[in-house]
Amino acid sequence: MTTLRDRYDPKANGLGLIRLILALSVLVAHSWPLGLGRPNPGQSLTRGQVDLGTLAVDGFFVLSGFLVAASARRTGPLRFAWHRFLRIFPGLWVCLAATALAAAVTGHAGGFGFVRSNVFGAIHQWGIGTLFLDTPYGQLVQTSVANGSLWSLVYELLCYCGLTVLIAAGLPRRAPWAVPVLACVAYAVLVIDAVHDPVAPRYRGGLGPLPLWGYVDLQLAVYLGFLFLLGASVQLYAHRVPLHPLLAIFAALVMTASLVYGGFFVLGYPAFAYLLLYAACAVPPRLHAVGRSHDYSYGIYIYAFPIQQTVAHFGGAAWGVLPYLALCVPAVLLVAAASWHLVERPALALKHWTVPAPLTLAR
Repeated sequence: MTTLRDRYDPKANGLGLIRLILALSVLVAHSWPLGLGRPNPGQSLTRGQVDLGTLAVDGFFVLSGFLVAASARRTGPLRFAWHRFLRIFPGLWVCLAATALAAAVTGHAGGFGFVRSNVFGAIHQWGIGTLFLDTPYGQLVQTSVANGSLWSLVYELLCYCGLTVLIAAGLPRRAPWAVPVLACVAYAVLVIDAVHDPVAPRYRGGLGPLPLWGYVDLQLAVYLGFLFLLGASVQLYAHRVPLHPLLAIFAALVMTASLVYGGFFVLGYPAFAYLLLYAACAVPPRLHAVGRSHDYSYGIYIYAFPIQQTVAHFGGAAWGVLPYLALCVPAVLLVAAASWHLVERPALALKHWTVPAPLTLAR
């Protein structure tokens, strides 16, 4: 049977398109709470297990694990950590600074504290004074929230740190089986939770305090960590993962049933991961160029929330969701493109940077 390794070409695949769709899905899902003050779409259809935005974030963790596991086999721990730093922090820092500057220009104090509190990727200050307090979402939560989408970054960074430790131990190269073993350990937690309640995960308190980040939600760390490890395991064992249309259909049926009847985290997670990676290989070749040289997905993810809040502040959601999206999507794409060309791509150009020879000799 054809395997993932047979079909997946690292230089020609649909992952760029899929990441773009996932980022835009978060934007679309947030249109309901940010524009109308209503819950994200999908909660009522899935018995509260997941919504459109959360499902898109779950997909990001699967694809992130899949992509960076390939890098983990080629690079050492310091080089890997440097690459991950360049992908996350320059764009994040400019986003935080731009948000604080916009708040200051409009007369809202507290922007410096917003940047300082969130500079390491864990969000400790959500709002800036009364910024966006008058929007539908601000009225819903009764507080200022400048950028709610940034909540997931600390869990992504946790996954990167964990993988860096594994690289330092040489496991992705010499003992790749350790990654799926860790995924199975995390999956066991999901199974235990599903036995207790097939719909709602058990709250497990906080993990920490962690250096620089403080406390994080342990349940989210385990669940998102499982998705990351699942994607990484598929990358490391691509030669063992069969690809077939009937398996994709079966995965779609399992995922749909788990969304409707419960058990999504145990059954739907693996099915969703399979569908994402199958789709990456099934995307027509003419669409492989999407996101390959210009990856706007990260910029969309980190800028959509404040831009959507701004549009809502000026009444852009008064005519309904579709006109609201028609105003938000072009603005977000424009800012995401600027983030990529002016910040993210120049930062990534430094990924091959090494310590200059004179400094190395002096050391």
